[in-house]
Amino acid sequence: MDEKAVRQWCMFMHLSQFAGYLIPLAGIIAPIVMWRARAAQSEEVDEHGRMIVNAMLSFFCYWIVAIILCFVIVGIPLVIALGVASIAFPIIGAIKADEGVLWRYPMAISFL
Repeated sequence: MDEKAVRQWCMFMHLSQFAGYLIPLAGIIAPIVMWRARAAQSEEVDEHGRMIVNAMLSFFCYWIVAIILCFVIVGIPLVIALGVASIAFPIIGAIKADEGVLWRYPMAISFL
């Protein structure tokens, strides 16, 4: 894959997280399938894919904690902040990927 194709593929991997708004679970499955399909062909695609999966797993954990904290009122601002971050971070990641930069999602725990 040439450099421009790699950048575009990485950008689309980040943006594919929004597919879940149209088709249930597509926002989780699409980035993982895209990552695994091209991970062997490009180290950059592999790095972006790992970062996306780590971010998705991290945000899943944060959502569980935020929902539990909603029962004591403390979690409501956390839910709002996570909602904004869940929209903003993939967009920023896609823009950076198109520039050829691996942008690490803030608060993402390195599982992989």
